[in-house]
Amino acid sequence: MSQKAAIRSEAERFFAAFQAAGAVAFEADHLLPADTLLDLYGEDIRARAYVTYDPNRGEMMLRPDFTVPVVQRHMSDGAEPARYSYMGEVFRKQEASPARASEYLQVGYELFDRDDPARADAEVFALFTTLLAPYGLRAVTGDIGVVLAAISALDTTERRKRALRRHVWRPRRFRRLLDRFSGRSDAPATRAALIAQMADLGPEAMIDATENWSGLRSPADVLRRMRALAEDDDAPSISAAQAEALERVLSLRETLPNAVAQLRDLAVDLPQIDSAISGLVRRIEALSAAGVAVDDLWFEASYGRTNMEYYDGFVFGFFNETDPHMPPVATGGRYDALTKILGNGREIAAVGGVIRPELLHGLSRQEGGI
Repeated sequence: MSQKAAIRSEAERFFAAFQAAGAVAFEADHLLPADTLLDLYGEDIRARAYVTYDPNRGEMMLRPDFTVPVVQRHMSDGAEPARYSYMGEVFRKQEASPARASEYLQVGYELFDRDDPARADAEVFALFTTLLAPYGLRAVTGDIGVVLAAISALDTTERRKRALRRHVWRPRRFRRLLDRFSGRSDAPATRAALIAQMADLGPEAMIDATENWSGLRSPADVLRRMRALAEDDDAPSISAAQAEALERVLSLRETLPNAVAQLRDLAVDLPQIDSAISGLVRRIEALSAAGVAVDDLWFEASYGRTNMEYYDGFVFGFFNETDPHMPPVATGGRYDALTKILGNGREIAAVGGVIRPELLHGLSRQEGGI
């Protein structure tokens, strides 16, 4: 059997196991409308996806994953609760890591169930844990919801909170913003010069003095932006205690029970994270009830911040510890907000995950696996 055939055979075993767990098989087109993905992710998606142009359908992308088409399908005519499974190739550019495959198989499982999100999280994670147990992988969990709650708990302007939430997926940019908002670093020189000029002349006078106007933004748009910059410059700094508490949340790496204890300590400075902590506790209880050994399960608060932009709650990954440079064998998480965006205002709690069977190829599989 060729390597590609062996990988597909491995994928088919997972696909069958997901259907045995109650999932309905789902098929997605290879070519997807680019506008939907661009609306979700912005122009950043172009750096990771293969884009082409169809004279009748406009700009199209080779399928970068299955989650978006699955959500679109469910939000248009899916029953509730619903479970879906899929198997097929996805395509992603690998400019930063050319040794990685740009075309590979994914096998996935998605669960839409609004009744008990913690139980749904546990169902998906327990299923992946069982299927991947024979391969000796290391599991990691996280919770983007805890991070977002910590940002919302800051005593600062809503504009600054939105900026931090928007860049939570870009850790370096996030760090620069937090340093500036907390007074630990100065604004960029060009920004500082513009604010100083506005203080001297006033934004309205600067707009009126512009003779040759060009660009897509109107003078009114630029004026609103200038006023926003001035307001932001006048905002008080985030306190040192809150900035430190947020950084401690982001750097938290512990077993689940110890992570809960540390988060409760941090809630003294960030009291609004109490609700997120309660959600984490409910998930731990549901995981335990599903047979997961939670006392040894690792929690990393920042896990998923660089590659899971549509997840907004529970996240997880499974790693091959013998090769630290290998991407995660499986990833997943909760993406409730995505269902609202693609459901035209309707939303449903949703969680799922994918397995990359080619990353399991060659690993020894113990007896008792699928």
